[in-house]
Amino acid sequence: MAKLLWRSLAWPDTRCAAPIYTHPAGISMQAKQPHSQVLTTTTAGRGRPTCLASSLAIQHREIDRARRDDPVAMELLPLLTALLLAHALACLAWTAAARRRQSRCYLLDYVCHKPRDGRKISTETAGDVVQRNKRLSLSDYRFLLRVIVRSGIGEETYAPRSIIEGREDAPTLRDALDEMDAFFDEAIAELFARTGFEPRDVDVLVFNVSMLSPAPSLASRIVRRYGLREDVAAYNLTGMGCSAGLVALDLARNALRTRPRAVALVVSSESIAPNWYSGTDKSMMLANCLFRSGGAAVLLTNDPAHRGRAKMELSCLVRAHIGANDDAHACALQREDAEGRVGISLSKALPKAAVRAFAVNLRRLAPRVLPVSELARFAARLLSRRLLPHLQSSGKKAGGDAPRIDFKTGVDHFCLHPGGTAVIEAVKKSLGLDDDDVEPARMTLHRWGNTSASSLWYVLSYMEAKGRLKVGDRVLMVTFGSGFKCNSCVWEVTGDMADKGAWADCIDSYPPERLANPYMDKFGWINDVEGDTLML
Repeated sequence: MAKLLWRSLAWPDTRCAAPIYTHPAGISMQAKQPHSQVLTTTTAGRGRPTCLASSLAIQHREIDRARRDDPVAMELLPLLTALLLAHALACLAWTAAARRRQSRCYLLDYVCHKPRDGRKISTETAGDVVQRNKRLSLSDYRFLLRVIVRSGIGEETYAPRSIIEGREDAPTLRDALDEMDAFFDEAIAELFARTGFEPRDVDVLVFNVSMLSPAPSLASRIVRRYGLREDVAAYNLTGMGCSAGLVALDLARNALRTRPRAVALVVSSESIAPNWYSGTDKSMMLANCLFRSGGAAVLLTNDPAHRGRAKMELSCLVRAHIGANDDAHACALQREDAEGRVGISLSKALPKAAVRAFAVNLRRLAPRVLPVSELARFAARLLSRRLLPHLQSSGKKAGGDAPRIDFKTGVDHFCLHPGGTAVIEAVKKSLGLDDDDVEPARMTLHRWGNTSASSLWYVLSYMEAKGRLKVGDRVLMVTFGSGFKCNSCVWEVTGDMADKGAWADCIDSYPPERLANPYMDKFGWINDVEGDTLML
C-alpha cells in the first residue's frame, strides 16, 4: 500500500513514460496511456511536448483504485500524518519553552560589604594621609582640597588598614590579600546564610577585581575558602574597571544558559591597598580622592522553581565598548609618572568618552525597554525637526529643545554608578532626570565613596532600604569603566525587597539636610597661606 502511494505521488518522468506501480497482489504493471489522454503543450514556443496533465490524471486514478482496494488504510493515513505533525510541533514548542526558561536569570539575593569601623576615613584621618606625603607642594595641597570638597564623599568611607596605619607608600601583597579576605569572610558567608544555599550548591563562580591579579587567582581563593565543588566553573576577571560588575553579571548569565537549574555566585570588589598613588601627578591624584574599599556578593539562578523566592529578574543587558578610539582607550589608564610611581591616570578626555559610550549604549537599550508609543513620539519629533528647519530659524522651535527620549516611560528607578559628582550630573542631564532619580547614587557616593565594580549594588541597596522597590517595578543600572565601556541592564522586581542591608544603621539619616563637606572647615586655612611653600 505504501509503495503504491509513493509511486503514485512520484514526480512524473519528463519523457512522458507511463508510471510503473505495484499492484496490491504483488504484480508489477505499467499503466496504459491512451493517446486521447495525452495533452501536448509547447514551452516558450519551441514545440517541446509535456505530459504533466496526463500524469496527474493517471495518479488520481491510481489513488482512487488504492482507496477501493484498501479503504481503511487510506482513511487512517491523514490521521496518522496529523498525529505525527502534532507530535513534532509539540516537541518544538517544549524545546523552545525549556530554552526560554533556562535563559532566564533571577536574583536570589545580594550582600554589600560593610568593613569594620576601624577602617573609616574621617576628615582628620584623610588630612593625616595627605600631610604624610612630603612630596606635595602647596599648589598640590590646594588641588587636593578642591577635589575633595567637590567629590561628594563624606566622613564614613573605608580604606585598607595599610593606609590607616600609614604604610600606603610601601604596601605588600599581604596587605592586598588581607583586604580581600576580610570581604570574602564576611560578605559571602552572610549571603549563604541569608539565602539558605550551601557553597557546594554553586555551579558557576565569577569574581572580578581590576587592580589585583595574584596566583592562584582570587576566584580559586574563594573556591578553597568555601569548599566549592570540583566541577564548579570558576572565572576570574581583572582590568575591567568600574563596569566589571555588569560584565561579570553577563558572563554568569551566559554560563547559566548552558546549565539547567544552576546557581551562580558573582563577587565584585576592588583592591585599594597596593594601588594608592603617592606621587605628584595631578591626573593620578584624583583616584585617591574617589575610590574606597567595598565589595558585593550576588547569588543568581536560572531555575524556575526558585522564581518565587527571587527578588528580581534580569530583563536585558547591553554592553558598549569604544576602545577602538585612541582617546577613549587612554582616558582612564594605569601608568607610571615621571618618577616611576604607578597609578591610575584620569585624563580630560574622560567626560567626552563617557558621553560617547553612553550614547552608543542607549541606542541599543532604548528599543528593548521603552514602549512603542515613546519610540514613535521621539521619531516623529526628530523627523519634524529635520524636515521643518525653517520653523526653528524663524524662532518657532519645533518641539522646543532637541528631541529627547523619556526613559521614565519604561523605567521606574535609576541605579547609576556613583563615579563622582560630575559623572552623576552628566547622566542626570543626558537622561533628563530630576534630583529624586539621582538621590540613591549621590547618597551612595557620600556614604561609601566609589567602590568600583560593586558600587551599583550599594545604590540598589539604598533603594531597597528606603522601601522604594515594589513588585513590577523596573530598575535601570548604568555603569562606566576604563577601556572605555558603558554597560547597562534592566531588572524587574518580582519579590519582596525590604532588607536594609549595609545601610541598616544609617538609612534613617539619609538624605541629610545638607551635604556640606567638612574638609573645608578643617583645611580651609590652606587657601590663606601665601606663596607655594608649606612648612609642616
